[in-house]
Amino acid sequence: MSRPFAPGLRRFRSAVVVGAWGACMASSAGCGYRFVGKDTGLPEGVTAVCAPIFTNETAEPTLETLFTRFLRQELTRVGRLSTGAACDARLEGTVLSVWNSPTIAGNYFRVVAQARLRLVKDGQVLKETVIAGTEDYLLGTGDILEAEANRQAALDRLAEVLMRDGYDRLASTW
Repeated sequence: MSRPFAPGLRRFRSAVVVGAWGACMASSAGCGYRFVGKDTGLPEGVTAVCAPIFTNETAEPTLETLFTRFLRQELTRVGRLSTGAACDARLEGTVLSVWNSPTIAGNYFRVVAQARLRLVKDGQVLKETVIAGTEDYLLGTGDILEAEANRQAALDRLAEVLMRDGYDRLASTW
């Protein structure tokens, strides 16, 4: 009795071998990706971090709560957020600036924000970084409420990206 599916099986096996070989080559190529443990990155002795409300140095109301919320969300995601006496350090934040500008594309505006993060332990700054970014938004059909809603949504997206980037910079050992 013959085996009609044997050539197809050989091709499948060779594809698996080639795929595994490619994965090994890609993982050793030094592309910048790496596996790190949960306890790596932050300075030694810092495993639990408190995140008090940001300071807002802008004229824009409530930005401090927006940035604090996304920083705490990021700390929760990586398993570092703590409260009270369980904190080894504080991650203090300041919203430094926010402004809008038109873009060259019609009916689009750009919101720009800048924030500073400091990792503080026992009154001493262990690490500090300043992060900035932009996010575009559509003004809409001329309704001012629609334009403001689009701007707030852009600020939300921007704050989330900045806090993720800020934490990554502080936790980076590179």
